Amino acid sequence: MKQNKFKMKKVYFIAFLTLVGFTEVNAQQDPHYTQYMYNMSVMNPAYAGSKENISGGLLYRKQWVELEDAPTTGTFFLHSPVGRNVGLGFSAINDKIGPVEETNLYGDFSYTLNLGGEHKLAFGLKAGLTMHKVDFDVIRPTLPNPADEAFGQNPNATFFNLGSGVFYYTNKYYLSFSMPNMLKATYLDFSGKKYGTENLHYFLTGGYVFDLNPNLKFKPFAMVKSSINAPTSVDLSTNFLFNEKIELGATYRLQDSFGAMVNFAITPSLRIGYAYDHVVSDLDIATPSSHEFMLLFDISSSKKVSRSPRYF
Repeated sequence: MKQNKFKMKKVYFIAFLTLVGFTEVNAQQDPHYTQYMYNMSVMNPAYAGSKENISGGLLYRKQWVELEDAPTTGTFFLHSPVGRNVGLGFSAINDKIGPVEETNLYGDFSYTLNLGGEHKLAFGLKAGLTMHKVDFDVIRPTLPNPADEAFGQNPNATFFNLGSGVFYYTNKYYLSFSMPNMLKATYLDFSGKKYGTENLHYFLTGGYVFDLNPNLKFKPFAMVKSSINAPTSVDLSTNFLFNEKIELGATYRLQDSFGAMVNFAITPSLRIGYAYDHVVSDLDIATPSSHEFMLLFDISSSKKVSRSPRYF
């Protein structure tokens, strides 16, 4: 048992070094989401207000469950149309891995152009704060040199950041491109050497809704996530929606994991979901799985049924 725990701490320490970039080129990665198609406003501010009512959600992700102090992510988002062609939104993201904790608070603004028929093109901006802190006391016993001055103080910093995005959509399909964090930030500066620099990330996503019959819809999705000096991540997902109630799907993250998703409409305005990832990368040696839980809700000020139903 002690030997296994020591191995976990070693893996955890390597993950920590990767996170804060204790090499000269590594960049901090944004959190992973398996159910990204239901978390769009967090990645792309242009999505804010794209539905006809107030929409929001909660998401919790526990990554690499058998790895000690592995990443956990909690997300809340809310957005709504507020006037003709204008949408506003808010998101809060808390991401933790061992001694490292990051909290992001963002406000979103979008403006939508009606291109004719059901075709729309939205442009979005997000602005907010990133609060980053590290508690080296948690891992000090596992460090090769606990007296190293680089770990003498616990960094605690707040940064301003900006993001932008474009969102083209109809009732049947969409294409989205966004850069949620456009400004660089350095999390640790020791003796003039900078570590844990966060670089610009971009997200390219798309999806389509096929009506197979009146009671069954087929919904493929894809996402490409990348950054300068960081590996590109490719997600391929597909869902089947039965009777507007139950949704079952599968997902594959290239050279990393595969998994399954399920969500259920408790009411027309309240939906719960769960996703499971099975790791197939090198981390499978230490931990085989990740779990993600989701709650989505809509708040409508009118009892009328939407004339433009959306499934993403």
